[in-house]
Amino acid sequence: MSVKIRLARRGRRKMAIYDVVVADARAPRDGRFIEKIGSYNPNTNPASININNERALKWLLNGAQPTDTVKAMLSYRGVMLKKHLQIGVLKGAITQEQADAKFEAWSTEKDTKIAGKAEGISAAKADIRKKAFDAETAKNQARLDGIQAREDEQKALLAAAEAANNPAPAPVVEEVVAEEEAPVAEAPAAEEAPEAKAPAAEEKAPEAGEDEAKA
Repeated sequence: MSVKIRLARRGRRKMAIYDVVVADARAPRDGRFIEKIGSYNPNTNPASININNERALKWLLNGAQPTDTVKAMLSYRGVMLKKHLQIGVLKGAITQEQADAKFEAWSTEKDTKIAGKAEGISAAKADIRKKAFDAETAKNQARLDGIQAREDEQKALLAAAEAANNPAPAPVVEEVVAEEEAPVAEAPAAEEAPEAKAPAAEEKAPEAGEDEAKA
């Protein structure tokens, strides 16, 4: 009997999750299986892979053949590396302690990479959320500014209409009294030269008759 390690689909439409099962190669994809050894959820980022490494390794050493998808998942989890190291132990190429040390070093490095990737994804999500929040804040502020501008414009129109209906009285202009000019000192008129009076007419000489009469 040919045995395969493959995926069996379950879950609702467009949100499928899969079971990692060991089944007869002749069985339908979602039909009967021999053993369930894990699950796979591609809806998370990164995808969630939960596999019983010991059971998967046992089936691989017993000759079970994984599908391409499951093989990639087993490599991601280090099961294929562990199988390779275990075959080396069985052949006497390396000791079990050496195989365990190599696998432990690989596992530590892999966990560090996975953690870094998860942190990067979290940081990217936080950055996206921040940009979305800033964009929404700017949009709201622009809307408030537009409302305020319309209100100011309406107030200005109302003020102009009120001013047109109730014209302000003309301002009283106060007359400015000019300061009295200081009297200008008039230059003394030039003394007129005394007019030469005509000599009075010489008194007429007494007539001779009058003199005689007085005598």
